[in-house]
Amino acid sequence: MYEKGEGIARDYNQAVSWYKKAADQGSATAYFNLGQMYRTGRGVEQNYKQAVSWYQKAADQGSAIGQCNLGYMYEKGKGIARDYNQAINWYKKAADQGSATAYFNLGSNYLLMFFKSFFII
Repeated sequence: MYEKGEGIARDYNQAVSWYKKAADQGSATAYFNLGQMYRTGRGVEQNYKQAVSWYQKAADQGSAIGQCNLGYMYEKGKGIARDYNQAINWYKKAADQGSATAYFNLGSNYLLMFFKSFFII
């Protein structure tokens, strides 16, 4: 609620504080949300490596949105070495759970890999 400012004043610092409390309880949703906060720099100093770490925790618990965002970080090389094969791996896991975003990103990466096999990109 603090992150979105729904019914209360938006306060990213409070949002991060509550997400960390939920993460201490093992919440995959909190892990993902902390990844978002670190990726965007809301309520914390922007830190892609920290974002990857939080997304990884969410992904390891089977969170499709965590898996999809971890794939994005691999695809873009943010906070981790760019690795299209790893990106595809994580997008596949999220797509297997029905994530439309993962299906789109998976298709985009397959096209990129196809074109890279014929052209120097």
